[in-house]
Amino acid sequence: MQVVEDIMVLGTDLPLRSVVRDEHLLLSPPHPPNVPIKLWREHPPLTVVHYSQEYRAQPFAPPRGIYENDEIRVEWQTMDNRQPFYHRNCDVDEISYQIAGERTLMTELGVIEHRRGEFSRIPRGVAHDNYGRSESHLLFYLPAPVAELVPAERESQPVFPPFPGWQPGAINEAVTQCMGAPGHDITVFGADEQLLLERVHSEDERMQVLRATPGQDATWIYGTDHVRLGTVTVTPGSDRRYRRVLDADDIQYQISGHRTLLTQRGVVELGPGDFVRIPLGIAYANVATEPAEYLSLLSHRELPQIAETTRAAEPDAAEWLANLGAEVH
Repeated sequence: MQVVEDIMVLGTDLPLRSVVRDEHLLLSPPHPPNVPIKLWREHPPLTVVHYSQEYRAQPFAPPRGIYENDEIRVEWQTMDNRQPFYHRNCDVDEISYQIAGERTLMTELGVIEHRRGEFSRIPRGVAHDNYGRSESHLLFYLPAPVAELVPAERESQPVFPPFPGWQPGAINEAVTQCMGAPGHDITVFGADEQLLLERVHSEDERMQVLRATPGQDATWIYGTDHVRLGTVTVTPGSDRRYRRVLDADDIQYQISGHRTLLTQRGVVELGPGDFVRIPLGIAYANVATEPAEYLSLLSHRELPQIAETTRAAEPDAAEWLANLGAEVH
């Protein structure tokens, strides 16, 4: 079967070029070389990391790191309590995506009540704290400054008290580097929370709450010269079209629905709560029998997995295609 592969580069939605492929050959191992020298490496199949989207009561723990290099960090977090301190990043903008539940984000630039499917960006150097209720969210630490690429749905607001039942107490503020990873605090000290939150009245800047545009195949929410973050919608029955990004790893998180990911590093079924990393230069396509949505982070630099693998892709995507063809006929 012939398919089209779009060859892409970071920063544009238009293909650098489109190539017609034999799909079976595209996904099959290479032909044996005709020389007695090993000319290419053997690469392992893609790996999947999974965290359930269903809230499960557990003691407070730091966010779980999923992917990380020396400039970018991706984390998953679940909360049913207050964060134990206010946090101020020295080196990154901190972007969050609300997976489920309710979360109050409190900052010097105002308060946000986060709902499922929303993004917000805490600018570098802004103190912030969270109060979560049976919730989970993703965190993306990206080199500052990061630009919003879609209009805001709403903005942070001066709210006091920040949530019902709030009482002033002894709190700390932590200033960190290296994307806030554990062990990279610079200083921790006591802070007056009321005084900190009242700074919003002397600040003109507000944080924007963003959401993907309904009905669009892809919505890029944030960007820099070397990073894009957004969502992709997969429609059942659409033509299978491959994509190969030449200059960026693609970190994907399944928000909703199920899809089959066909790649040159294997085939894997993805459902809500799954993370997968597609290295730069690898062709992939989606197959879906129901509407599905996933989050995509394109990183110009390699973004290795640091979390424990939940499962791996089946190595022979061409065999999966052959079985699919047999079922259809």
